[in-house]
Amino acid sequence: MNNDRLDSNSQFVGGVRQLVRGRGQEILEEHRPLVCSRSVRLDLSSIERIDAAGLATLVSLYSAAWKEGHEFAVVNPTRRVARILAIVGLDRILLSKDSREKRPPEPRPTSQMNEIAA
Repeated sequence: MNNDRLDSNSQFVGGVRQLVRGRGQEILEEHRPLVCSRSVRLDLSSIERIDAAGLATLVSLYSAAWKEGHEFAVVNPTRRVARILAIVGLDRILLSKDSREKRPPEPRPTSQMNEIAA
């Protein structure tokens, strides 16, 4: 399923502050009916914290949408959330193409060896 082709009928959902253990069931109950009925883009711009349980919640929503023939993507992740998605490889599955293109590049870490040589 290609998240780059979410149609104009996609629903934007936002307002969640934390995707962490203990919130997953609540988020699933709130959003599962939506992802089962249409393609959804979940706005993560307000997410301050995400953990493994939050990632599992996103994967569950993706799976529920896919089973019903709909698409699911996340958009506007904070830099921190985008980095976590990338570390675990979920950015390729969950992150919409629009969000990948808008995200500024990560700053390159400078090694101490470069600083010493300069």
